[in-house]
Amino acid sequence: MTVKLNAFAKEHKEMLENFLRSSIERLEAPSIIKESMLYSLEAGGKRIRPLLLFATLHAFGKDSKKGLHTAAAIEMIHTYSLIHDDLPSMDNDDFRRGKPTNHKVFGEAFAVLAGDALLTYSFQLICETPEEYAAADIKLKLIRELSKAAGAEGMVGGQVADIEGEGKQLHLTQLEYIHHHKTGKLLAYSVLAGAILARANVEQIKVLSQFAFHLGLAFQIRDDILDLEGQEELIGKPVGSDTNNHKSTYPSILSMEGAKEALTEHIGKAMAYLKSLGLSTSLLEEITELVAKRDH
Repeated sequence: MTVKLNAFAKEHKEMLENFLRSSIERLEAPSIIKESMLYSLEAGGKRIRPLLLFATLHAFGKDSKKGLHTAAAIEMIHTYSLIHDDLPSMDNDDFRRGKPTNHKVFGEAFAVLAGDALLTYSFQLICETPEEYAAADIKLKLIRELSKAAGAEGMVGGQVADIEGEGKQLHLTQLEYIHHHKTGKLLAYSVLAGAILARANVEQIKVLSQFAFHLGLAFQIRDDILDLEGQEELIGKPVGSDTNNHKSTYPSILSMEGAKEALTEHIGKAMAYLKSLGLSTSLLEEITELVAKRDH
């Protein structure tokens, strides 16, 4: 990570995390559910999705504060999905980012409810974006696209296909469907949201959507590689957990060498789309390189 991206990421992560905490603390709700929500929100993580939103705004020369409420909403939806993924009825994981999973600390009922609360609160936060940062028409677009990215046409649909694919040898197209929907759609939304807030034109949104598509697949391919070659203390879960859960992965279908070639291909295409925009995309380019080389 370069000095420029490091400083940008540090500043914006701090801004986001302060906002996330204050947003939960101001809720008029039972303390146990607020504790459960905060436990997973503050479990760490790369905050890659909010950073993509902020970096997209930066590419258009827009104030990062325009995207703060939406960035928090994205992180809440991502966190809710992790809480639910870890449940015994789903992946049945005991650890997330090196800490006991939410249901191990608060019990299954409160884990489910914390996820529900984070999901619903995310849309409220977008609605509460100050008018100076987003007019009503922009908020409506943000909510519509987030609903699609997170729901049955997006993340939830991908999770369903992932569960149905367990114990089966999937084809590459089936695996790409899972990852494009389960992981890629919310990553892509992070870029799209920045473009919507910046009032990008149709062609810019089209190019950024292609960039985000390839970035999302690259992100998941790198995840699959790390599941076999990563260090447990860095990735925060046992190495080989996908294999143990009988899940198809890019290395299992393409071989490790093939998976690494596919990663390089998608990163290259993502970079090409960025460079074609003619905007100040240096931060987005650095984040793309980070996705390709990350160790957790």
